[in-house]
Amino acid sequence: MDLKTPLAKITGIGPAYINRLKKLNLNTVEDLIYHFPFRYDDFSNISKLSDVKIGDKVTIKAEVWQIKNTYTKFRKVITKALINDGSGTIELVWFNQSYLTKTIKVGDKLNVAGEVSKFAGKLSIVSPDYETADRLVHTGRLVPVYPETYGVSSKWLRNQINKILPFTLQDIDEYLPDMVKNNLIDLPQAIDKIHFPKNKQDILAARNRLGFDELFLINLATLQIRISWQKKTLIHPWKLNEGDLNHFKNSLPFELTQAQSRVLSEITTDLKKSSPMNRLLQGEVGSGKTVVAAAIIYLAKLGGFQSLLMAPTEILSWQHYDTLIKILKPLGLSIGLYTSSRKFTRIKNFIPDVIVGTHALLSDKIKPEKVGLVIIDEQHRFGVEQRTLLRQKGDVPHLLTMTATPIPRTVALTIYGDLDISIIDELPKGRQVVKTYLVPEEKRADAYKFVEKKVKEEDQVYIITPLIEESESQASAKAAKVEFERLQKVFPKLKLGLLHGRMKSKDKEQIISQFRSGKINILVSTSVVEVGVDIPNATIMVIEGAQRFGLAQLHQLRGRVGRGGKESFCLLFSDSNLLEENHRLKQMEKIDNGLELAELDLKIRGSGTIFGTTQHGRFDLKIARLKDLSLIEKTKLAAQLILKQDPSFNRYPLLREKLSSISSEVAPD
Repeated sequence: MDLKTPLAKITGIGPAYINRLKKLNLNTVEDLIYHFPFRYDDFSNISKLSDVKIGDKVTIKAEVWQIKNTYTKFRKVITKALINDGSGTIELVWFNQSYLTKTIKVGDKLNVAGEVSKFAGKLSIVSPDYETADRLVHTGRLVPVYPETYGVSSKWLRNQINKILPFTLQDIDEYLPDMVKNNLIDLPQAIDKIHFPKNKQDILAARNRLGFDELFLINLATLQIRISWQKKTLIHPWKLNEGDLNHFKNSLPFELTQAQSRVLSEITTDLKKSSPMNRLLQGEVGSGKTVVAAAIIYLAKLGGFQSLLMAPTEILSWQHYDTLIKILKPLGLSIGLYTSSRKFTRIKNFIPDVIVGTHALLSDKIKPEKVGLVIIDEQHRFGVEQRTLLRQKGDVPHLLTMTATPIPRTVALTIYGDLDISIIDELPKGRQVVKTYLVPEEKRADAYKFVEKKVKEEDQVYIITPLIEESESQASAKAAKVEFERLQKVFPKLKLGLLHGRMKSKDKEQIISQFRSGKINILVSTSVVEVGVDIPNATIMVIEGAQRFGLAQLHQLRGRVGRGGKESFCLLFSDSNLLEENHRLKQMEKIDNGLELAELDLKIRGSGTIFGTTQHGRFDLKIARLKDLSLIEKTKLAAQLILKQDPSFNRYPLLREKLSSISSEVAPD
């Protein structure tokens, strides 16, 4: 079976499923077989009913003695089946599946898997998996559990993969050269074992192979891109004058931190080269990245170049625009803002020295004549095509990407191996350490009294509603609205405002303006305020459902307060009763360093918490873990070896083909 076959052409997968599968980014047969389990339920031991007890996860081989539908007083259907294995009986229970009485008959011999519990006072297995097939898929084995979406269960995915896999394994090419493969199992074997392992050793062998592949391809792609970028030559080299940078520094009403000065030195060294800069600037919220960006924009202007600065949200674009107006306008630079709701007017072919905007900057209407600098803020939030289109606005421009997300070194060197990295690891003088507390539910009323007291002292407050999923922005907005209505009753004498990502731009701008001017005491918001909203008078950050966030994200939210010199606080509320989850959140009370928190989260929860639920155009790791330093180093050495011996992959056409399928995610052109 051709791996590129659309799932729509597979018998038994109808239009309704095709639409649901798209939410999991599953469109072809290849997508489906590369949709790996994230855990396994161990139903490998066949148990006797006489031996089972509550809490056991079991597989039972038994005969159906009785099956019937019963109805609750609200007319909901409960299907009950009584099975016997010769040593005892147990009841199986399903909800709203009345059709089961037609598919399961008295006398059928079933394999049943599930967790033993009590239902209506009887020993039962609720919503068990069952099958009669010779090849056990859902029972009697290590059963794979997959990432799911509404209407697509792991059982359905197992059935489809089990049906398709035997016909596809022969079409999976082994592309790893022997010189780097060493003792890893073959790729078709790894794909088979990851879905249907016979034992835990199979899982380990499959994970080792597939994890190696992921990190090897990432390292190969980023090294290839770095080499390609370094070969580029600037069409219009910059001419820098040391006195120009000093003039910029002297124009500021404050002194740059040592970290900002160090980073500027690294960047200006790049700007003096004949090849274009390709650098990532990392710094916490409030560390002064925009000032560094302003300095380079100023140097670009003196060299006769225009600059583009693209941010992922209108809120962040407005913030950058306001900051650049304050810093650069006194130096004679013109600053334009171009978003979906705000567009500058072109007068007599006039284009500003720097244009700040969202993805609207990609419009054909924006045609600067001589772009020498492109700055992309929070670049992981943009797709590859968007970043590429912006770079194409100029002839080989210098590229600076910025992020406020604290990225652990292992992650940065792997995911962003094609970039040089600068870190602003110092906050400006006067920034307050935000006192952080994980508040138990019984102290919620006291926390609200504290909030009310601080507002009476003319402080302002953020209350952040839980992040659900980026794909569920409508649900996030709804959650924010519900919380807003509840809090209006909690604080009836205070003025509350609501902010979320689905609001119209003019409404967002109005709310932020009212909050900035003090007309709103408490801003109830989704995590849209994570970056870009700068209110010096805000001193309290309240975060609901804090366990849903990574520590680095919580730290970014916390960074929105403590910016005006006043004593500031961050109050965390958790919906979780898990001791390990709340222990993780307690680290926020002790650690004020974003990078340290990100490293900690990487150890505890993995790389997914660094960027949220998706990586937006960088590499999506399904198996490998960025905390596996030895594997990262091993794959990096393997990538270097291949590029040294055969940089064009003439001896490895299958590897070249595989690499091309992921290199488009980070291609420099």
